Amino acid sequence: MKDEKDSPLLQKIDNRSLVDKVEMRMIEIFAQNELKPGDMIPKEVELAEAMNVSRTVIREAINRLKTMGLIDSKKHRGTVIKNPDLGEVFRKSMIPWMLDHSTLRDIFEMRLALEIGMADLVVANITDDDIVELQRLAVPEPSESKNVLFEIDHEIAFHGKLYEITGNKTLMALQELQIPAFNHVYQSGLINKTVQSDVYASHTDLVEALKSRNADLFRDTMRRHLNNHFERLKVS
Repeated sequence: MKDEKDSPLLQKIDNRSLVDKVEMRMIEIFAQNELKPGDMIPKEVELAEAMNVSRTVIREAINRLKTMGLIDSKKHRGTVIKNPDLGEVFRKSMIPWMLDHSTLRDIFEMRLALEIGMADLVVANITDDDIVELQRLAVPEPSESKNVLFEIDHEIAFHGKLYEITGNKTLMALQELQIPAFNHVYQSGLINKTVQSDVYASHTDLVEALKSRNADLFRDTMRRHLNNHFERLKVS
């Protein structure tokens, strides 16, 4: 017996706009032709004929791909494939006050996951000078910090240094694009909840863990450092 889900009457309706479909088809064409950064894409008229759509639709799809950073117009050459700047792509859509709390929470959770996950990179690349700088950044830390939100500039400076130490440009770009959302999450009160954790670790504790050059110890200390943030997200 034929499965009901295979029935033509139950197939999902493709409700994407024509421009949406053309945009995705253009990306498929680029991939099928193995176009690389610097390679020219087919001309508008060629794309329009190949997909049997108007040049207006092609032009709108091309503008979208330019906005995404996937293609670029070059003087005297035409439109070429571009190596996308992932940070720039995200940055263009990172408007915190337009994002709902669920999305903001997702972004904040991504930040927590990244900072726990990059322990090996931090430990592998950290220098004695980095340790000294992190110690300096940890000085303004509140003496009783188990249940407070750090001053935002201090928090960004300390953790930003950790991203810098990884030497990974994509990670650094991700940290930069999170900053507006990070500020908004604090200011909106999304995580301004009262929690208390006995396993909390301070910035000073993180520096001490890094002195050991032990990635597992640093990862565990970072997890304890961020524990209150995790708890606040649970009750948000």
